[in-house]
Order: sequence, then structure tokens, then C-alpha cells
Amino acid sequence: MENVGLFGGLIYMAIIVLMIVSMWKIFEKAGQPGWAALIPIYNTIVMIQIVGKPVWWILLLLIPGINIIFGIWLINLLAKSFGKDVGFTLGLIFLSLIFYPILGLGDAKYQGPAGQ
Repeated sequence: MENVGLFGGLIYMAIIVLMIVSMWKIFEKAGQPGWAALIPIYNTIVMIQIVGKPVWWILLLLIPGINIIFGIWLINLLAKSFGKDVGFTLGLIFLSLIFYPILGLGDAKYQGPAGQ
């Protein structure tokens, strides 16, 4: 029974590392420091800058209910910043484990902020 817990923990750690590496690469592709993906709140500020929105958007992401709308909008702008469409946005929202690595580790190129 202990092996199941150990195996699950290793899988969980592998997923966390994959997502961190993916975000690190997304940041680097956009000309931002990759290490910013490791710092809570600051990584969201960097993401806001990548998509071309003002930094005060961080306040909107702190308001319950409103944060869902602006979070989805932020993800959509991220997809557009890399030349992707609404279908890719839905993938980033519902299948993050697959689509963030595609964006960060794949051949997607940063095309500039989509929010401007």
C-alpha cells in the first residue's frame, strides 16, 4: 500500500515540474526572465505584462467572481500572444497539463502582446 502513495507522489511531483518548466519557457519566449515563473503573484504580474495589459489588473484578479472572468480573458490573451485561437484557449483552461507544455516546449513563437 505504501508503494501506491509513493508512486502517486512521484507522479504529482513530475506534473509540478512539467508545469514549472512549461511556464519558465513561456516566459523566456516572451522575453521575460524564466525564474519569474517560480515566484507567486510576481509570475501573474509578468503574465499580465506578456499579454500587454496594465499591471493593476492584478487587483481585478483578487476580486472573487471578477477574477474568473479576467483570468479567462488573461489566458485568452496569452494564447493570442502566441498566435493561437480560441480553441487553444479552451485547451489551456480545461487541459492545462497538455496545452501549457505545448505552448512552452513546442514551436509556438511569441508574437507580441495581444492585449494592446
